[in-house]
Amino acid sequence: MEYRIEQDTLGEMQVPSEMFWGAQTQRSLENFKIGTERMPEEIIRAFAILKKGAALANQEIGQLSAAKARAISDATDEIIEGKLDRHFPLLVWQTGSGTQTHMNINEVIANRGNRVLKEKGSSEWIHPNDDVNISQSSNCNYPTAMYIAAVTVIEDHVLPALSKLKETFSKKSADFDQVLKVGRTHLQDAVPITLGQEISGWHRMLEKSEMMIKESYRKMEELAFAGTAVGTGLNTYKGFAEVALEKIKSFTGKSFIPASNKFHALTSYDEVVYTHGGLKALAADLMKIANDIRWMASGPRSGIGEITIPVNEPGSSMMPGKVNPTQCEALTMVTTQVMGNDTTIGIAASQGNFEVNVFKPVIAYNFLQSARLLADGMNSFNDNCAIGIEPNHEVIERNLENSLMLVTALNPHIGYENAAKIAKKAHDEGLTLKESALNLNMLDKDEFERIVNPSNMVHPIS
Repeated sequence: MEYRIEQDTLGEMQVPSEMFWGAQTQRSLENFKIGTERMPEEIIRAFAILKKGAALANQEIGQLSAAKARAISDATDEIIEGKLDRHFPLLVWQTGSGTQTHMNINEVIANRGNRVLKEKGSSEWIHPNDDVNISQSSNCNYPTAMYIAAVTVIEDHVLPALSKLKETFSKKSADFDQVLKVGRTHLQDAVPITLGQEISGWHRMLEKSEMMIKESYRKMEELAFAGTAVGTGLNTYKGFAEVALEKIKSFTGKSFIPASNKFHALTSYDEVVYTHGGLKALAADLMKIANDIRWMASGPRSGIGEITIPVNEPGSSMMPGKVNPTQCEALTMVTTQVMGNDTTIGIAASQGNFEVNVFKPVIAYNFLQSARLLADGMNSFNDNCAIGIEPNHEVIERNLENSLMLVTALNPHIGYENAAKIAKKAHDEGLTLKESALNLNMLDKDEFERIVNPSNMVHPIS
């Protein structure tokens, strides 16, 4: 491999010739050989958007030449398009302010921009700090990139996937509204419910999670941008923050606003904790839904088996013909990861001292992982499982007929204790409820059939 010499304030470093990063990126690569988790691509893209807005704003207020601003803008466009992904090798486990990733961005933009300038015959030269980073600091830019990335992944991925799954359950609820089945509480038989009513509960879970996420992530639209090192805005120029923020908004199509208090924005990520709480609530609902579905589809002959779900792949390397509820399993694994991420984010957001939180990369990594996993998990679950749910009418009807809890309908007519005697006798002697009631001379056949009607038990007494 061929190398070139790059220099920073600590001296010279050898950098691979074909890479656009510089000395500070190289130092990070050599000093932080920890794990395999690379800085999320969403953070890199968000930084590029931020840097493009900053360069064009600096040009407008007279702090950057048009040639440099254009070259920086061209370089950031390539980053946004994913053309320079291999030039961002740094890991999550680095400085807690994310400074090394920030400098990775600055160095790549400067070196790529300089190549653009050279190709155009320009004699100008872009410096990663003096040009790409005018009026900026890692302490304000990393949280800005983190929030741009978080808002984008929620709006563009999580909410659309959630909406799609929600609509699937809305349709299934309507389709199966007349399918009477046994309800269950404590994993035991309970009074009747319709399959549509049961699914409507899943739909409402997603509907409420959607509402909570939409309400919470709006708090992340306040950006720390231009607070610089400690929130005072030191070394920013008049008009820079306002112009740059407008450009960031236009590039993203998102409703970003400046943080009302930059001192808070640099050191506290309570908005991230709050918003991830909404993602955790969604994860909890998805866990419950997936578990309900795999219980109800269990069997196919020795389980509950009241619904069928799509067969996606063979389920065993040893047992021929076995199929498993794999989409349910994948989704529930996703939810446990999100719940674990929530703990990490909560602890990390409580850390740091005085004017800056120094756990930013791990906060960003876990938040974005949760959002990506939930979006992908819901899409996969919807397309490969939920849309194919169908009732197994034969099993549903058999289970309903055998349910002892139909006796509950008799409570208003013969009292709880007499109804319990009927249920107990039926269970102990292997009788139907009707046979038990007639044997105990508590009702005649016509009375029993009129009262114990499952279709009248899925709504209040009229």
